Amino acid sequence: MFNNRKTSTVMSSPYLAWAFIFIVVPLGMIVYYGLTDDSGAFTFANIASIAQPEHLKALLLALELSLISTVICFLLAYPLGMMLAKNKMGNQGIITTLFILPMWMNFLLRTLAWMTLLENKGIINGVLSAMHLPLIHIINTPAAIVIGMVYNFLPFMILPIYNALAKIDDNVIDAARDLGANKFQTFMRVTLPLSVPGILSGVTMVFIPALTTFAISTMMGGSKILLIGNIIEQEFTLSYDWHLGSGLSLVLMVFIIINMIISAISERKESD
Repeated sequence: MFNNRKTSTVMSSPYLAWAFIFIVVPLGMIVYYGLTDDSGAFTFANIASIAQPEHLKALLLALELSLISTVICFLLAYPLGMMLAKNKMGNQGIITTLFILPMWMNFLLRTLAWMTLLENKGIINGVLSAMHLPLIHIINTPAAIVIGMVYNFLPFMILPIYNALAKIDDNVIDAARDLGANKFQTFMRVTLPLSVPGILSGVTMVFIPALTTFAISTMMGGSKILLIGNIIEQEFTLSYDWHLGSGLSLVLMVFIIINMIISAISERKESD
């Protein structure tokens, strides 16, 4: 017993060291800078700066776009997850690979490709112009940012939903049908409740990176639309105000923690 514990400690020590250096230490630095001023004195001024109009506007816009992106990803991912789960053929792995294939490409390159497609003189408008159809002007708008978020984060919604649906025993579905439930009733009372853990995982995996993103909004918004992630990034890289940037990061961290708590509570209720 003692040897097993000692072996487990030795085997986990590299991960513990990695987690301490790259997770605990950076978070500790953010907390320190966020709660101090230039002189090192304790202050809540950095956190309270979220109430400034430009910061509050960026935060609310980030919340709005991330929620919209998460909802769209769910509406797209759930039917796709059901199709994959019901597909018992040998090409299931190929179909799954096609959905995660874009993730193998660099994140910035994927976003740059959408910029090329959506810009005013891009490929889509070129095709529309050749067909004598009205042009679209989406680039540098919130809609373009949402498109970038959905495209980049959709696989993170598909995979957990697919895994949850694939674990549902076909006998459970058949039992519901034998008891007189139609397809809609079976879905609402059996399939959907059993897939909630996958939905919660997907929502967390999409909402958090969408809320904190700054690269997508910079590229798809043309630096004209600032989200809270853009302001934090500018405070660190342009203004070199680590205290203000860390204070705003702590505010953003609160929303992330709230999302994780809600997901944990929901999962616990489902397991009970």
